[in-house]
Amino acid sequence: MMEYKGYTGIVEYDEDAEIFHGHVIGIRGAITFEADLENDLEQAFHDSVEDYLEFCEELGREPEKPFGGTFRVEVSPDLHKKAWKAADAAGKDLNHWLNEVLEKELSTSVTD
Repeated sequence: MMEYKGYTGIVEYDEDAEIFHGHVIGIRGAITFEADLENDLEQAFHDSVEDYLEFCEELGREPEKPFGGTFRVEVSPDLHKKAWKAADAAGKDLNHWLNEVLEKELSTSVTD
């Protein structure tokens, strides 16, 4: 993974074409980049992000921000009720309780 100006890019190598392909994750838009050599990937990624930001500016549109802190999760009504009860028992609203549960779970299983 690569990071630049808050955007995260992931890369795959296409053995048939002998080229590296990458794209930015966490946004609905498509920011892609590619390079023949691994050493050129970072610059290609930076250039693509800069092109995207310039394009948005030309259109007078706010660029999409990756991982803005809000996401929608659909659960069963029963699970929703159980989560609400657990949050209430902990003296928290559902949003704060879910943040704590996710933080605790992910702190031991996922690294930045």
